[in-house]
Amino acid sequence: MLRGLVSRVYWTCSRWTLTGEPAPTRPTVLIGAPHTSNWDFVLMLAIAWRLGMDFRWLGKKSLFAGWRGPIMRALGGIPVDRADPGRVVAEVVERVRGGEVFGLVVTPDGTRGSNEYWKSGFYRIARETGMPVTLGFVDRTTMTTGLGPTIELTGDVAADMDRIRAFYADKAGLRPQFRTEPRLRDESGSQATA
Repeated sequence: MLRGLVSRVYWTCSRWTLTGEPAPTRPTVLIGAPHTSNWDFVLMLAIAWRLGMDFRWLGKKSLFAGWRGPIMRALGGIPVDRADPGRVVAEVVERVRGGEVFGLVVTPDGTRGSNEYWKSGFYRIARETGMPVTLGFVDRTTMTTGLGPTIELTGDVAADMDRIRAFYADKAGLRPQFRTEPRLRDESGSQATA
């Protein structure tokens, strides 16, 4: 109830327009891209709360240190140890197989602007859990944000990434100069690697 109120106030006062597809009706991996600013987090919360989505999100372990930890977890955060990224994939797969139902927000372009490739954890999680992928977006050029299509991954990494690239081709992010092109380090294999 409080989340709904906060999101209504936010969208009433915001310069941004919420647009796109409705919230998915089943568990999904929700890509948040282009991830070019910490303000993307505020937009992500506003979108999810406005659409009534139950979600979790992955964040670097340092965000959960000290007094911030309980707040970040209450907001749906799951800490990621960057020294062992495969572990978080296994943890999320275990949660889903254990019956927990949620949308998982992932920012595969990682740290804003310092990566040449997207991280492939979103792909592995989606394939291992059977969850589809919903393409969330932020586009400063049109001042719009929201959800794009929800797609099923086929296991053909190059073809799946071509579909994802086509959707994000005209999405600039909040700070376009930090945008990372949607591509994985190895798109030739039948399964993405971390």
